[in-house]
Amino acid sequence: MIIAERKPIEEILSIIGDVDSVLIAGCATCVADCMAGGEREVGILASALRIAAAQRGKQLEVLEVTVERQCEREFIEKAREKVDRVTLVLSTACGVGVQAMAERFPNKPICPGVNTKFLGLREAEGVWSERCAACGDCTLHLTGGICPVARCSKSLLNGPCGGSKGGKCEVSEDVDCGWHLIVERLTALGQLDRLEVNIPPKNWAASRDGGPRKVVKKEYRDEERE
Repeated sequence: MIIAERKPIEEILSIIGDVDSVLIAGCATCVADCMAGGEREVGILASALRIAAAQRGKQLEVLEVTVERQCEREFIEKAREKVDRVTLVLSTACGVGVQAMAERFPNKPICPGVNTKFLGLREAEGVWSERCAACGDCTLHLTGGICPVARCSKSLLNGPCGGSKGGKCEVSEDVDCGWHLIVERLTALGQLDRLEVNIPPKNWAASRDGGPRKVVKKEYRDEERE
């Protein structure tokens, strides 16, 4: 699942500028599941924009639409009538959805309302963790089904570094060492011999930094509300 977070309202207001009408276009799949850009979030954002416009004494018409999948043309087409009625479209889909809308409506400004973060797994209500870096060269068959690119902070392909301690990464004691997980998994499967397979180096020039990413929505975490 693609994980995203809504942009801060101040940034969204800066993006839409002084337009007199905007369509907030949501997506009912990934961004809805991670509570960033589905129908519910579209409604919340629409209310926030109307309130912000009223506070500034500006006229702003805000329309809303949520399609099944904004990354597919046949679903996007269902939004055409509303797209034609506004000056600008603010998409709360992932970056793929924004670009799909831009291709479908080439004469209409299509702007992002969320930041696309990573491909992740929901660990618990309101918590998502990165599981796949979409590197395009999957080696999960060699690593026990645990991705060394996404789960290792250094994206090492052939074993752990010296920073692992007690099964945790040196980046943070809250981050599991990816290679510790891989060794445990291969041991359980009786496949430790797979560690002897050398995984060829990748081109890391465009690699991310900062280790595995995580999105936590505190408002959905019971312990945060207590």
